[in-house]
Amino acid sequence: MADPVSIGFIGTGGIAGHHLKELAALGPQQARVVALCDLLEERAQAVAADFEGARAFADHRRMFDEVGDSLDAVYVCVPPFAHDDAEQLAAERGLHLFVEKPVVLDFDLGLANMEAIRAAGVLSSVGYTLRYRHPWRTARDLLHERDVSMICADRWGGMPEDEGSWWRVQEKSGGQLHEQTTHQVDAMRWIAGDVTEVYACYGRRVADKTTNMTVPDSQVVTLQFASGAVGYVSNVCTMTKGGGRSGMQVIMGDCIADVGRELTVRPEEAIAVPTEVPAYESIDAAFVRAVASGDGAPILCDYREGLKSAAISLAANESAQTGRPVSVWQGE
Repeated sequence: MADPVSIGFIGTGGIAGHHLKELAALGPQQARVVALCDLLEERAQAVAADFEGARAFADHRRMFDEVGDSLDAVYVCVPPFAHDDAEQLAAERGLHLFVEKPVVLDFDLGLANMEAIRAAGVLSSVGYTLRYRHPWRTARDLLHERDVSMICADRWGGMPEDEGSWWRVQEKSGGQLHEQTTHQVDAMRWIAGDVTEVYACYGRRVADKTTNMTVPDSQVVTLQFASGAVGYVSNVCTMTKGGGRSGMQVIMGDCIADVGRELTVRPEEAIAVPTEVPAYESIDAAFVRAVASGDGAPILCDYREGLKSAAISLAANESAQTGRPVSVWQGE
């Protein structure tokens, strides 16, 4: 039997807790969490107590120095503004990387991270979970080779209630589009292909009346795809009543597909949608399997792919500031 994959964590906040739960569900025969790092060392210690023999750190450099040789992979689960040298140091040590989305707020840092990963030859995965879930993955399987005319996505809802949250600060989160709706943007790319240009308009009518909030309250971005398709993505983060909305529409010549909690096609006879929900592998199980085997095939979004999705929202932020269309990085 192969040894379990030994994993370290940088960042032990909310999203890290989700991944830790998924890794624990795989069992110690497949994955073993051996080190956890957080600027709040007491938080890292509290999480480490749930994993036998795991050590807690307040500095990722010290973690690498003291236990790096015992690690196979590292999860980087920090806010957009908090990325620094962790990815590059991990790659230089030959450690495989799981990086939570969005991969950076500073695009040049993202390019440096991508090059370090490429040069080291390590595997990388980015936390775009929709790629691993029905109905989004099912939609991609059915639609990505079809001629898409237009693709649209909306994400309307609220935001963290904590008035001191970094999420509310544009310079830390990059805004809802970059930090949250990036899931939908990535799914749009996965189905309709790369985006070449964006034009963005942002609103602040509610944000200006909300405590400690510098992110826009509403964002609308038009997208030009390399295929010739067009689209838009919209989001709102200040709704307190009226429910919300989250979904995507893919318009083709012979039908329209709605993707959200379910996948529906109108007219039904245009595309045969599976009646049973496929049993897709989780994003964490896929990463662990890839690391254990040395084969990156189970990974559906590597660092370069993740950076291409982040580049769209960063370009949109630039467009909203300048009032002009902005070209999107194509991965070269």
